[in-house]
Amino acid sequence: LLVGCDVYRPAAREQLRVLGEQAGVEVYTEDDTTDVAHIAKNALAHAKTHHKKVIIFDTAGRQAVDQAMMDEVAALKKQVQPAETLFVVDAMTGQDAVQTAQTFHDYLDFDGVVLTKLDGDTRGGAALSLRAVIDKPIKFMSTGEKLANLDVFHPDRMAGRILGMGDVISVVERAQQVYDEEEARRIKKKLHKNTFGFDDLAKQIVQMRKLGNVKELLGMVPGMGAAVKQVDMEEDPFRDFEIMITSMTPEERQRPALLDRSRCTRIARGSGLSLQRVNQQIKQFEQMRKMVAKASKGGWQQFMGQMGAPLGRG
Repeated sequence: LLVGCDVYRPAAREQLRVLGEQAGVEVYTEDDTTDVAHIAKNALAHAKTHHKKVIIFDTAGRQAVDQAMMDEVAALKKQVQPAETLFVVDAMTGQDAVQTAQTFHDYLDFDGVVLTKLDGDTRGGAALSLRAVIDKPIKFMSTGEKLANLDVFHPDRMAGRILGMGDVISVVERAQQVYDEEEARRIKKKLHKNTFGFDDLAKQIVQMRKLGNVKELLGMVPGMGAAVKQVDMEEDPFRDFEIMITSMTPEERQRPALLDRSRCTRIARGSGLSLQRVNQQIKQFEQMRKMVAKASKGGWQQFMGQMGAPLGRG
C-alpha cells in the first residue's frame, strides 16, 4: 500500500496514484485534508482492514532549516513507527547531499539512503562520501523517472563506475530481464530466410527501450563513461524509426523491397520526416539486416574481418 503524505507539492498525490497504477499497487490518499497525522492514522486502519503487509509512506521533500516541516516528519515517524526509514537524496547535489543527509540523520536517525539521478552523475562520487560520513547503507539507486530505472544499489558496481571501470554486470542483468528466448528464435529464423521486416524491427525497438537510456547503457561500458558524457546523443535514437514505420502499410512493413521512391515520398509526408531522413533510415535498416543475417548464419569470422576487427583463436 502506498500512502500519499506529500500534501505540499502540487499534484504529488495524483502522481503517486499514477505510479501505483503502473506498479499494480493500491494507493491511499485523502485529497480533502493536509493533516499528515490524520492521513497516516486512517491509512494504517485501512491497511489493517484490507490485510496489507507492506506500507510505504511517501512524505514531502523538505529543507532542514524548515523547523515546522522537520517536526512534522519526526512526529509522523513516531506515530507510524516504521520498520525502516529511507532518506531520498539527489546525487546531482554532490557534497551538499552529504551535508543534508547528515542533518536529516541527526534528526530522524534513518536506516538507509535512496540515491537518485545517478544518470546525471555517471561517476556517483557522492555515494562514497554519503557512506563514509553518515555510516548508513545506500540501499537503492535510480537513473531515471520510470519504474525500471529504480534498482538495488550494488557497492562493488558503483566502485567500478567511480574508477572508470564501467558496470557491465548491470547491463547484462537488464538484458536478461527483457530477453525473450522464443522471440529470439523467431527473429533468427526470419534473418536466415531474409524475411526480417519493419514490423519485426518495431518489436525489437520495444525490447531495446526496456533496457533504458542508450547513453546511460554506453556509460556502463568499461572505458566509455567519460567519452559518452561528452557526446550529444539523442535520448531516443529509435524514435524516427518508429514514426516512419507507423506511416507504412502492413505490406510495406513486411516486404521492405516494395519501398520505391513513390512509396518513400508518401511515407515522408505521412510521418513528417524529410524524404532524405526516410531514405537514410531505410538504408540503415537494410545494412543492419544484411550484417546480422550474415553473422547469424555462422559467418562471424568473415563478418568481423570485414568490419576490421582482429580475429581471435579457439
